[in-house]
Amino acid sequence: MQSRIRPHSIAAAAALAILGLSAHADTVKIAIAGPSSGALAQYGDMVKAGALTAIEQINAAGGAGGNTLEPVLLDDACEPKQAVAVANKIVSQGIKFVIGHVCSGSTIPSAEIYENEGVVMVTPSATAPQLTEGKKRKFIFRTIGRDDQQGPAAAQYIIAKVKPKKVAVLHDKQSYGQGIASIVKKALDTAKVPVVLFEGINAGDSDYSAVITKLKSLGVDFVYFGGYHPEMALLLRQANEQGVKVTFMGPEGVGNKDVTAIAGAASEGMLLTLPADFSTDPANAAVVRAFADKQRDVNGPFQLTAYAGVKIIADAMAGTKSADPAKVADFMHKNPFQTPIGTVGYDAQGDLKSFKFVVFTWHKDATKTAAD
Repeated sequence: MQSRIRPHSIAAAAALAILGLSAHADTVKIAIAGPSSGALAQYGDMVKAGALTAIEQINAAGGAGGNTLEPVLLDDACEPKQAVAVANKIVSQGIKFVIGHVCSGSTIPSAEIYENEGVVMVTPSATAPQLTEGKKRKFIFRTIGRDDQQGPAAAQYIIAKVKPKKVAVLHDKQSYGQGIASIVKKALDTAKVPVVLFEGINAGDSDYSAVITKLKSLGVDFVYFGGYHPEMALLLRQANEQGVKVTFMGPEGVGNKDVTAIAGAASEGMLLTLPADFSTDPANAAVVRAFADKQRDVNGPFQLTAYAGVKIIADAMAGTKSADPAKVADFMHKNPFQTPIGTVGYDAQGDLKSFKFVVFTWHKDATKTAAD
């Protein structure tokens, strides 16, 4: 005997079908953690531009394994204590994926929280080896190389191209700046390049005339500075004002147009190490257009490393058909990913298996060119 189908049964079945579909199209929050205030906010802007562009592109293409990504912007001001507060907030809100943090000093303490709480973090900019060194990280990743890759690239250029007679190595006494300065000094010492001064300065000071006087009295002809652009800019400007005509070099933390806004013409000729300029790769033409369509600047060291971080998380979600951070992290460790920064693969620590830093010359119009 044929059963009678009642209208309310049809409605219930339809509702169940809709729920079944929606179970595969959840919204997954992804935190973008970095400085949107303070002296280093421009680096946070770079990361935000890259992450937001990636999220928009991924959502427009159907999502991350069918999941819609929702950005959550959080400001840590590149301050370690504030970063820890941000990390705890991310955990308390149940957010399981993070792009950031930006500065190494903020990323290191935050990463401990994420690792313990099972939150996948991909930093597009923190280069300090201490983040991962000697630790088998399950949930912590980078889309940038480490300072023990960047430092030797700088040192090799100094040794082979600059060939200075007396070098000063300065740093800002912070984990990132002092760390990379120490790596550069060690490489120069090994090559028997004379380092006549190794000294820290206080980040945030406005007068570095004392250390500049030392440069002058020691007859230094080359200065490597480990730190960020505000201090580098003041060193450049004040050295120029005191008639100290030497070449300065720094890591990617000095690669900011504000170095020219502060130092002016004295920024001409500064050397720096940066990730390769991925925006010039023809394979990234569509990504570059996506930045332009949103009137976002793609020309910085961290925009495309941030974009790559989001894409890797999204591809891992698609590969696992899951937004479970443990499954996503496991997939990330085991598989290569095609990204705007090239093919990315991870080791057991969450570090990239390879990454190339390039030496650039900075110009007084805030542009850069590959160094000779």
